[in-house]
Amino acid sequence: MTGGAEPLVATELRDGYAVLTLDDPAHRNALSLELSDALAAAVTAALEAGVGAIVLAASPPVFCAGGNLDDLITPKAPLRDVYAGMLTIANAPVPTVAAVGAPAIGAGVNLPLACDVVLASPSATFDPRFLDVGIHPGGGHLWRLAHRVGPQGAAALVLCGDRLNGEEAAAAGLAWRCVPDAELLDRACALAARAAGRQRDLVARAKETLRASLAVTSSDDAVELELTAQEWSVARPGFADHVRALRDSLRAAKAARTAEADRRRQGG
Repeated sequence: MTGGAEPLVATELRDGYAVLTLDDPAHRNALSLELSDALAAAVTAALEAGVGAIVLAASPPVFCAGGNLDDLITPKAPLRDVYAGMLTIANAPVPTVAAVGAPAIGAGVNLPLACDVVLASPSATFDPRFLDVGIHPGGGHLWRLAHRVGPQGAAALVLCGDRLNGEEAAAAGLAWRCVPDAELLDRACALAARAAGRQRDLVARAKETLRASLAVTSSDDAVELELTAQEWSVARPGFADHVRALRDSLRAAKAARTAEADRRRQGG
């Protein structure tokens, strides 16, 4: 945010989660130093507000046009600093959902890749395009991309200049689902709300374990990694009460179904 201008990232705090919207459409939401800093600040503020999940969206017509070309010619800061926003959302301890309904280009692809879940619409495009600008991919782009689409997919997109639309991205694993444009934000918010409604410490620990499991190379190590976290979860105060309440609720629901079935039989 500069001077009295509108913020480059709009924040909306909802019931337990935040919607952060890249909001510099005049510059196609280009990943300038200012926008990156604004995103980092917005993520930090949302976490400090106690949200349990974050949705990352963007004002049309472009999700993010990638690095600012003027900044590449005359850098305002080291390249490392331009990734501050992406790294802040990548390292967030809460679930993050990207709602991509427009082109994500170059370094702009890093933003959805930094999120735990990507929802795309048919209007989305994922087009790395780093090499077309004469710059090597950065920000962990190749690593994140290969984890989503595999080494061959990363090679096709980065080395060969291929691109994916929303439907293709979902088929390739870069996005979780492709949903209609009109439903995109609502569907992303539904996932965030569900995550935010769960036990916060348990969600954070599960996300931490999920990340750690990416480096595990044997099933035995995976079992031990999860067992440590699972033992922690059942030892938490209130665990038995939570399971007891769930059990009683299921029993009550079953009894109600049985009673309703009996009533219908007697009435029929």
